[in-house]
This record gives sequence, C-alpha cells and structure tokens, in this order.
Amino acid sequence: MNPLLSIFDLLLTPVYILGAYMYAYWVTKRNIRQKPEYAYFTKGLMVRIGGAIALGLVYFFYYSGGDTTNYFQTSSAYSKLFFKDQESFWIGWLGNAKEHYFTFDETTGYPVYGARDHHSFFVVRLLIPIVTLGFHSYFATAVLVACITYGGLWKLYQTFLQEFPHLKKEFAIACLFIPSCVFWGSGLMKDSFTLSAVGWFTYAFYHFFIKKNRNFAYSAYLLISAFIILAIKPYIFFALLPGSILWLSNNLVKKINHGFVRLIATPIILTFGAIAAYFALDQMGENLGQYQLDNVLDKAVVTQKDMKAEYYGGKTYDIGEFDASIGGVLSKAPIAIFSGIFRPGLWDVRNAVMLISSLENSYLLVLTIFLLIKLKFFGFFTLIRKNPMLLFCMLFSIFFAFSVGLTVANFGSLVRLRLPELPFFVAGIFMLKHLYEKQSGAKIKY
Repeated sequence: MNPLLSIFDLLLTPVYILGAYMYAYWVTKRNIRQKPEYAYFTKGLMVRIGGAIALGLVYFFYYSGGDTTNYFQTSSAYSKLFFKDQESFWIGWLGNAKEHYFTFDETTGYPVYGARDHHSFFVVRLLIPIVTLGFHSYFATAVLVACITYGGLWKLYQTFLQEFPHLKKEFAIACLFIPSCVFWGSGLMKDSFTLSAVGWFTYAFYHFFIKKNRNFAYSAYLLISAFIILAIKPYIFFALLPGSILWLSNNLVKKINHGFVRLIATPIILTFGAIAAYFALDQMGENLGQYQLDNVLDKAVVTQKDMKAEYYGGKTYDIGEFDASIGGVLSKAPIAIFSGIFRPGLWDVRNAVMLISSLENSYLLVLTIFLLIKLKFFGFFTLIRKNPMLLFCMLFSIFFAFSVGLTVANFGSLVRLRLPELPFFVAGIFMLKHLYEKQSGAKIKY
C-alpha cells in the first residue's frame, strides 16, 4: 500500500461524499423553485468529486506519484508540524518556510515543495487546513477540495445565465461537465483553485462593473480571486484582465442609443480599453513572471526550440520557427490558437490519458467548424460584436489559447494549462448558436 494512503481513505471518504451529497441536496431543495438551474447543482458537485477521486487514483496507480501527491505530502507534513512545533509551523506557513525545514522529521514527514517554488507553495498554504480537516486522508481531502472549489464554477454558470437564461443545459455542460476540467480541475492541483478563482473573478466583475452593483462582497470576491490567480498562475491574468477591460468597454458602447454617436464613440472607447489593458499588464510587471510583456516573446522562442529535444519522447508539438518580434509571433497566431484550443487531437495520441482529451477536442473542433459554416464565417464576428459577454468569452479564450499555444510545447502541460479557457470557449459556442437561431429562426441540430 502507498505510504501516503491510510485506513482513513477507506473509512472517511465515503462519509465525506455522503455529507457533500446531503448538503448539495439541501441547497437544491432550498433554491430550485425560484432558480431552476439548481437542478444541476447536486449533479455538478458529485461529478467533480468523482473527478477529484479519479485524479488521485490515476496518479497513485498509473503515474506512481506526481504533483497531486507532492502537494498532499507537503501540506500533510506542515499540518503535522503544527502539533509538534507551533512556532515553526506559523513561521513556515505564513513566513519563511526555508528557515525551519530542519524541524521536520519522520513523525511529520518531509515537504516536497519549499518556499523557493512560491507558486506551488501557495497551493500548499491553501491545502494545509483542508488536509487537517481531512484527517490526513488523501481522498477525503480531495472530496473537500472539490467541494470548496466548486463554488467558483457554479457562480460562473449563474453569471452566464444572467445574459442567456434559456441555456441552462448548455452552460451546465460548459461550466460543470467538461471532462478535462472535471478531471484536472477538481482535485489537489493548482488548476482546481485557479479555475475556481477565474469563475469567482468573472462573477464579481460582471456584478460590480457590468451590472454596477457596488456591493462590498463583489469587490472582496474580485480582489481575493485576483490575488489567488496571481499567487498561483499569474499568466492567467495575461488574458483575463485585457478581456475584462474590453468587456467593460464594449458594454459601455452598447448602452449608447444614438446610432451616430455610437459610431463615433465605439473606436474611441475600445481604443482606450485596449490601451488601459496594455498598461495594466505592463504595470503588473514581476507578478506575471515569465509571462510579463517584456519576457513573453523570448520565452515563446526558447520553449519552441527546447521542445525539439529528444527527451520529450514525442509528447510535444511544433508550431514552426519564429523570431521574438511582434511580426514573428503574429505569424504563428493561427496555429498557436488552434493548438491552444483543439490539441491534442486524435492524431497526437500517445497514451490513454491523451486519448480522453483528444476525443473531447475532436468533438469541440467538429462543433466549431459546423457552426462557422452555418454562420458563413463572417457572421461569426458580427454576432460576437453584438453581445459584450460573448465578446469577453471569445476574447479571453482565444487570447489565452494564443498565449498558451505559443509558449507551451508539451502536450501534458498543454492539457492542464488550457483549462481556464474551456468553459468560456464552450459557453461562447453555445451563445453563438443561440444568437444565430434567434436571428435566423432556424434550428441548428448536431
């Protein structure tokens, strides 16, 4: 038996799953009369708990360990240190973890991640109290993480429904049931927390800036979710912040009723929005890490050259040679965006895990091509321009796919790094379908 597993995994996990189900059932019964979308609340939570458990099983018994087990081992060691040496624990958890590494021993276990890897260690900081509540059971902790991070995805689902209330089933698929997001974004991984934080950020931004509900809670959600994203995966802001600012700008344009004034004001407002987005990213500087504006082009070139090394064993993709200039990078935009959204494809499959992702991507590719044909391509851009939320979804997902597709060359990393874009792109496809049917009066069947 794996030393990280214990009898508590067998005894506690079913109890926690039952508790989660009872809580979800109570929430559903309490809300479903006024809010019919709650028909998906319990199903969504149970699916994500299943994804968190599946992730652990794959890493324990297929990969024989990895990121998720390392997070668990590190946070469990710190949790046990609390009962051995509280002073060292508080300094390590909230301060300089490197100073008190010597206080760990065989009774606590030894951390894998240290303060030097500050992005990973922030996840450890979040997991320590959760592991404690899970009584150092990996799978019980996984259930708790799935429950805690579910809130962001649910709020994202409800945000989309504010603008398109008839797409309950479609948005449930986009936000709650995409297989890649369920598997990689539910358990003890960075992606669970960042995916949830993106959902909370979008929910708060929509209510605070678009709906102008200047509630303290929305501002708190906005700041906390932004802080979590920057602390764990700052590159997500590379696409999220500009997309949000342009969303707000386009929303201001849509509120101008006079046709001539709107025609004059549109390029001015959108230009100011684009400039504001650029300066916001530039001012964030070091918080964006390797994805800051000064470094991203050089990083892309280095990554693509390194990708050709033999030690990757065929699990990479090549978007071709380019130089670290605006023109060189933009020349690779189509293939980078395609790779960031639709790969790995069936032609890229090298193992069972990649096969699952490729089937999902192939279906999404067929669906997108089918819709582009129906919209006669240019109709795609016409409909996007007319709806600010749809514009945000597409801007965020396409720009995110471009950034990731350009700077990541390993399929294993790509499958996980692209997760934040998937709910937005899939929701955007459903929005496009709905708007086309409403405009043309014809139903699209697929």
